[in-house]
Amino acid sequence: MRPPAATPSLPLPSTRTRIKICGLTREQDIDAAVAAGADAVGFVLYGPSPRAVTPARAAQLARRLPPFVTPVLLFVNEDATNVIAASALIAGATIQFHGDESPEDCLAATGRGARPYLRAARIPLGDGAAQFDLVKYAHDYSHAQAILLDAHVDGYGGSGKAFNWSLLPPSVSSHLVLSGGLTPANVTDGILQVRPRCHTLAVDVSSGVEADGPDGKPVKGIKDAGKIQRFIAAVRAADAQLAKNPHEFLSAT
Repeated sequence: MRPPAATPSLPLPSTRTRIKICGLTREQDIDAAVAAGADAVGFVLYGPSPRAVTPARAAQLARRLPPFVTPVLLFVNEDATNVIAASALIAGATIQFHGDESPEDCLAATGRGARPYLRAARIPLGDGAAQFDLVKYAHDYSHAQAILLDAHVDGYGGSGKAFNWSLLPPSVSSHLVLSGGLTPANVTDGILQVRPRCHTLAVDVSSGVEADGPDGKPVKGIKDAGKIQRFIAAVRAADAQLAKNPHEFLSAT
């Protein structure tokens, strides 16, 4: 008599967290991010930002990237024509919309979604995070490759502030990118809290890996190679915990 067939176990979701280092302005910072193992680097194409670079400068910096490290171009309420023109300078770039762009705006600026894009969701600080309908937001921007979670502050991004991760919905049918106030000290906890809530998780850091100025505050747009290395090591520590005890952390996926 043939023994009953074993019930196949479902494959566990990948526990490898992708990493983006954003707000790069210098060649040495590109090289440091690549050497440390970043999966993507971000260029801010938003003039008012202290981390802003021109499209031509972004293209110059992106030429230093080796294969399989993705350049990401961040725009805020930019005209679709300008987004398309800037994107044409950098082959293989992903677009990040960080302003008030509608789903139709995002599609128009990416050739009806032909170029992958991320859509930033600005999550309120404090208890207000519980009122943000992330499930609906992800549904509205279903053409996005991922929804990037950032803290809602005055201006657009780069504040160094974190929202309350524990108030996010328990299950979001989307790929998510955790951003806003991440540092080498807190990114492990952020991953362990948010990873169970989504398909896959990536992290995005800017101010948390910037060099300290004479006043002890981050110098916007200037990265610290040591902080980048410590940040990525902390991400891999979270991945190791997820791999060791997947059911403890992934029960919600």
